[in-house]
Amino acid sequence: MNAEVISLGCRLNLAESDAMRAMLAAEQGLIVVNSCAVTAEALRQTRQAIRRARRNNPEARLIVTGCAAEIERDAIAAMPEVDGLIANAAKLDPRAWNAAPTAPARAPNHTRAFVGVQNGCDHACTFCVIPQGRGPSISRPIAPVCAEIARLVDDGVAEVVLTGVDLTSWGHDLPGAPRLGALVAAILVAAPGLPRLRLSSLDGVEIDAQLFEMLAAEARVMPHVHLSLQHGDDLILKRMKRRHSRADALALVGALKAKRPEIAIGADLIAGFPTEDGAAHVANLSLIAECGIVHGHIFPYSPRANTPAARMPQVTRPVIAARAAELRDAVAEARATWLTSLIGTPLSVLAERTGTGHAANFAGVALPEGTPPGRILTVTPTQITEGMLA
Repeated sequence: MNAEVISLGCRLNLAESDAMRAMLAAEQGLIVVNSCAVTAEALRQTRQAIRRARRNNPEARLIVTGCAAEIERDAIAAMPEVDGLIANAAKLDPRAWNAAPTAPARAPNHTRAFVGVQNGCDHACTFCVIPQGRGPSISRPIAPVCAEIARLVDDGVAEVVLTGVDLTSWGHDLPGAPRLGALVAAILVAAPGLPRLRLSSLDGVEIDAQLFEMLAAEARVMPHVHLSLQHGDDLILKRMKRRHSRADALALVGALKAKRPEIAIGADLIAGFPTEDGAAHVANLSLIAECGIVHGHIFPYSPRANTPAARMPQVTRPVIAARAAELRDAVAEARATWLTSLIGTPLSVLAERTGTGHAANFAGVALPEGTPPGRILTVTPTQITEGMLA
């Protein structure tokens, strides 16, 4: 059995998992779990994946890396299924695996590729353990990023997604402290054959002027922005130690939509943060309609060890679950209205290997059977089927 890499969590983990698959391609009988610990549920899923991998492969060597292997190192190492841990910072270093150095990874068998350009975080949000698992913010220089993307385009990748733990902090540690907009501009010049460039989660307060213009007007940068909003109440945002206000979020979304009306807004929102009362929850809920959030990631708050929020007065679990359900219902309603508005509108869709694809605005689209993956085609949807345009 060739090495198998099981990826959990964020898009940066997906990008790193692809790199590990290339690096460990010659290894036999190895299973790697690239773990996540961003929430208690993510940690539960990591443990579940480890147990399932061992059950299905009793003779394999099972190694765990990723954030859970850092943040919950002793607990993960104590699991009887686990043979060893690799530090997060070392997981892309062949020496950590006793593997031979490899040429830069070619594109995996995907139509969309995730490219990690930044790692770690210098901020201290009171609910977050990720700095414990990823360390301080580190940026990849422009040249190797552009070279990797050029190789991916040569291999037939039609869409690249830039990823990072705190993507909009990219560049602060590089000579001259360039901003993310400069990287996006350089990629578009270096890879003229790349049809679609997408960005993972952005912190709105760090969107520089050049990046804003790219998001607002550049056709090859997809009209889809996923914002790390976290909450819609100003006092909760302060207690989270976020750097934006509700008004900042509304102003950013309004400015983007004024420049590019078709842009789709996604957001991360936390339900039941400590001290959240009914009024704060209503403010959180109303942000969905006011920003037009149609791609929502809703996280029920779970206390993480060694974080300030874990020491604040907690909301009860049943209340958190109920509020998370309300947030999800509100996003589902906004999304259904949005999808209905797209019926009859020609959409540029990247076909994937599942018989579906995504439009530029990241709406899911069901495609005719036999549509070749990797092809970008124009689809005019006539209906909504199982939450997808068709």
